[in-house]
Amino acid sequence: MQAFYSDHFALPLPSGHRFPMHKYRLLRERVAAELPFVRLCEPEAAPDGVLALAHAPAYIERFARGRLSAAEVRAIGFPWSEQMVERSRRSTGATIGACRAALREGVAVNLAGGTHHASAERGEGFCCFNDAAVAARLMQAERCAARVAIIDLDVHQGNGTAAILGGDDSVFTLSVHGEHNFPFRKVAGHLDVALPDGTDDATYLDALDRALDALDARFGADLLIYLAGADVYHADRLGRLALTAAGIAERDRRVFDYARRRGLPIAVAMAGGYCPRIDEIVEIHFNTVEAAARLFSPSPTAPDSARTLTGMRR
Repeated sequence: MQAFYSDHFALPLPSGHRFPMHKYRLLRERVAAELPFVRLCEPEAAPDGVLALAHAPAYIERFARGRLSAAEVRAIGFPWSEQMVERSRRSTGATIGACRAALREGVAVNLAGGTHHASAERGEGFCCFNDAAVAARLMQAERCAARVAIIDLDVHQGNGTAAILGGDDSVFTLSVHGEHNFPFRKVAGHLDVALPDGTDDATYLDALDRALDALDARFGADLLIYLAGADVYHADRLGRLALTAAGIAERDRRVFDYARRRGLPIAVAMAGGYCPRIDEIVEIHFNTVEAAARLFSPSPTAPDSARTLTGMRR
């Protein structure tokens, strides 16, 4: 399995900034140390023409040249820098690379990505370009996949993805998220499942099962893009749901099982994760990568199944 990384294109953030940028480096290092059958790949930077498949050219230009207004920069949540531009292009390129690799091999991973709050003309909520929307459009433009489903299981609703793709019948946007969490003005996608604060493993997994059944009934996909947010974790400071690490692992297993049983290629992005204990975020993201690699890899060095959870079966 290929895993695309862009952590060495890091943003210079002020001391005390709440975004845990170093989680990406820690995740890559752990994958390199513990998953030898995963091939780490540096992605290409997404050029303007590719970004323009989902974003307004005027926004791309202003972003790249540092001409955003102060209000636009505040909405993104990062101070503008040339490094932020390069990082955003590389992270989008990583999801593009993961989609192409998944179409060849069945599964691939972006060790970052999931920037689902960025809409066509603005960034928001730590999201500059919408990597899933750009990648979906590009796979269609390259005639690699005519119909793409985005399964967004970050705790925050994918408002930017819905704004870009919600009116397109060749794409299906599924978002399972916290009802009372950011963004506080949601944008309707093809299927939105809003959950109350404190939702536990069993309730979440039941909602996920029903959402996947609805996706199956309503849309025939050629490619899945999965945003595997770690911010549904009970200890996440921006989450408000109550899933355990075991529940999140079972969530991943059900999504991967959905893809595998239908023979659908799946590209995975890590999306959010803001637990104050960085090792717990990295552990959740690592478990997602490991589950993807072990469930799909034909390599004899990879066991036939991922770690499973007693009493949690669909």
